[in-house]
Amino acid sequence: MNARVVNPPFEPDPPAPPFIPGPTGTHITIRGLTKFFAGWPLYEDFDLDIPKGKIVSVFGPNGCGKSTLINMISGLIPIDQGEILFDGKSLKETKIGYVFQNYREAMFPWMRTIDNIAYPLKLEGKSKREVDRRLEELVASFDVKFDLKRYPYEMSGGQQQTASIMRALAPNPEVLFLDEPFSALDYEMTLFIREKLQEVFIATGTTMMLVSHDLEEAVYLADEVLLLTKRPTKVAEILRYGDPRPRTVETLTSPSFIAAKKHSLEVFQREVRR
Repeated sequence: MNARVVNPPFEPDPPAPPFIPGPTGTHITIRGLTKFFAGWPLYEDFDLDIPKGKIVSVFGPNGCGKSTLINMISGLIPIDQGEILFDGKSLKETKIGYVFQNYREAMFPWMRTIDNIAYPLKLEGKSKREVDRRLEELVASFDVKFDLKRYPYEMSGGQQQTASIMRALAPNPEVLFLDEPFSALDYEMTLFIREKLQEVFIATGTTMMLVSHDLEEAVYLADEVLLLTKRPTKVAEILRYGDPRPRTVETLTSPSFIAAKKHSLEVFQREVRR
């Protein structure tokens, strides 16, 4: 006699935990973020609140996923699990800008530089008058002295990266992501773009997330430094740094800056040794 097969009762997946919003003043709310690479967790059940109208630098050990974090938040890399909201809205409902590390690949080589900068405005359907007005604002803001009618490959690296940042800012994004934007620039151009980013931030209050491998740079530009652990990546500490803006080269020798940099380095070294 054949044995009777009894199927186990169906058990539905447990309900997702309720979404808990961040504190007042939060712009980006991340809950349960999970991302695996080659079967190994990079981020697992990761929560984070990014404040509105602040510059947040992301710093941590090699391989901890600094760039991956902003790429997931900005939608460039899919997540395996979790939820990310911008002021309670989805990414599709949010206007973002992104400045890539490799400016040579980020710019369209077949377009003049001015057309590269105008590209996101044309995608939005702006009129020629609106595009021209916004371009004039950006040229004045960045004090552009080079010829924007040239093609990107005809300009220096610093000029290309300046144009790349102008393009990212052209549509007045709610959030600006910057992935090691100074890593391929000389020190003179780095100082110039640091100054211009601060000017834009003071004028607009745009929320910014900056990935940096340079601790001085990460602290200097930030209101908060997000210090990460090794993978599976967690938040080691969030350092709040409040020196007034605009920050200048004199800031680099101020006691508060030196103390913030020293503490960040201690957290970083502790995490590397683990």
